[in-house]
Amino acid sequence: MDNKALATLLFPETTLLPQDMENKYPERQLPDNAAVTRIGPSPTGFVHLGNLYNAIIAERLAHQSNGVFYLRIEDTDNKREVEGAVDTLINAMAYFGVKFDEGATADGDNGSYGPYRQRQRKDIYHVFAKWLVENGLAYPCFMTAEEIDAIREEQTANKEDPGIYGKYAKCRDLSLDEIKAAIDAGKPWVLRYKGEMNDEKITVEDAIRGKIEMPRNFMDFVLLKSDGIPTYHFAHVVDDHLMRSTHVIRGEEWISSLPMHVELFSKLGWKQPIYCHTATLMKIEPDEEDPSKLKKRKLSKRKDPELALAYYQQEGISRDVVWEFLLTVLNSNYEEWRLANPDTPYTEFPYTINKMSISGALVDMDKLRDIAKDTIGRMAPEKVYENWLSWCEEYNEEFASLLKQYKDRTLAALAVGKSGKNPRKDIENWKQACDFMSFYYEETFKLEDNMDEQAAPDVQKEFFAKYLESYDHNDDSSAWFEKVKNITTELGFAAKPKDYKKNPDDYKGSIVHITNMLRIALTGRANAPDIHEVSHVLGEDIVRARLAKWAK
Repeated sequence: MDNKALATLLFPETTLLPQDMENKYPERQLPDNAAVTRIGPSPTGFVHLGNLYNAIIAERLAHQSNGVFYLRIEDTDNKREVEGAVDTLINAMAYFGVKFDEGATADGDNGSYGPYRQRQRKDIYHVFAKWLVENGLAYPCFMTAEEIDAIREEQTANKEDPGIYGKYAKCRDLSLDEIKAAIDAGKPWVLRYKGEMNDEKITVEDAIRGKIEMPRNFMDFVLLKSDGIPTYHFAHVVDDHLMRSTHVIRGEEWISSLPMHVELFSKLGWKQPIYCHTATLMKIEPDEEDPSKLKKRKLSKRKDPELALAYYQQEGISRDVVWEFLLTVLNSNYEEWRLANPDTPYTEFPYTINKMSISGALVDMDKLRDIAKDTIGRMAPEKVYENWLSWCEEYNEEFASLLKQYKDRTLAALAVGKSGKNPRKDIENWKQACDFMSFYYEETFKLEDNMDEQAAPDVQKEFFAKYLESYDHNDDSSAWFEKVKNITTELGFAAKPKDYKKNPDDYKGSIVHITNMLRIALTGRANAPDIHEVSHVLGEDIVRARLAKWAK
């Protein structure tokens, strides 16, 4: 076979050489040990937690080493591509504060190693595909889908490895004349790598998993599809070489493909990047057969809304919360670091890849909620206000108008319960904040708890009349509480809850029932922040108006 003639036949318009590509995309001028990383999502329209999980790893590796982090769109499978999916992906990454140094953007490309969309790099792939053909490492295959299906059925029946190799590679030994005749006849073809049948093994040092040993590739896998667009296997190798990636962060489902990728890097004479195969995102739930037992399973697009990044956006789960949560999943020592550094930004955490789990990354939504309360609880009122307003402007315009109209009141409300050793942690996401904080605004105030559970209606009326009569908005907390205690005993309630608990028949109730009545009247709920602080946020006019309704 005249391989050079075959290469010219298959790629008549490809005139550039591999060295031309090397010159166009030279080694990056970066500090020693600087990491060059990327994420390479497919534009399917579904942006999932795994995309962000891997993005955080890649971003930390690059930016902690003064390297480069870029976004590459892997759109070689146009059957799965969804219109607008690239913008959805870019917007999601921006929402969660993932900052790229270069790559695909909503307005095009940013950086000198592009194009950063694989379908736009077709001519680049063809340079190396032609080189592989010239060197006897690739060949055109004209087998139809029906022929390949028949081979797969035969292999299944014979309990053989499925794929095209050995005797099943029926186009491997076609002559140049046979290939030319097939092309002239208009037969579609794919370009296959020419694998070698052997019993050798490969060893890859995975940065997360350590040494991985596998059988060497023997398959004639597809490099270019019939439309000239590469498969992931070929595109990833070419792109990560020319874009000078030092680390490839991807899910563990790609481990089985390693032999193909190692083979290509080797035959093309390129340095192999460091592979980092991350653990699958898992959740724990009761076993369907035995609910008393718990089981782990992979997060499912169909069953688990929390897999989609859109879920976190729509629920208003702060990006800071998601980062904090994922860092606890990524590094086993993050929680210890956070306890020792409660006020330090998470971006200063010294992330290390060797502390990652390989047994499955557990996504525990209860833990996320706890982290959310802690994270938002640590935020200054001004930052909470800005983040909350930003979410409301996109997802709850009505509430956004309230936040803007009553900015000072909102900031004061967000500061309630923040002082002291155990500050309140009431907010877990911006959607829930709209409900929890609704009592601060007349437009959204609503009665949620039953006042009659605290005292009889005539007692309620008498209490609120006495309270309003003695109420002085300028009283400090101590003076205010002393008045409440006096009214409590006047009405026959126990000033100390333990007295009521010990002798319930001697009292109408305890001071707890009295303060609960105040909370319900002022906030609509029996479980609410400090009444004295709330009163001063609402202002005297609103306080008197709300309480007066119960004194009539």
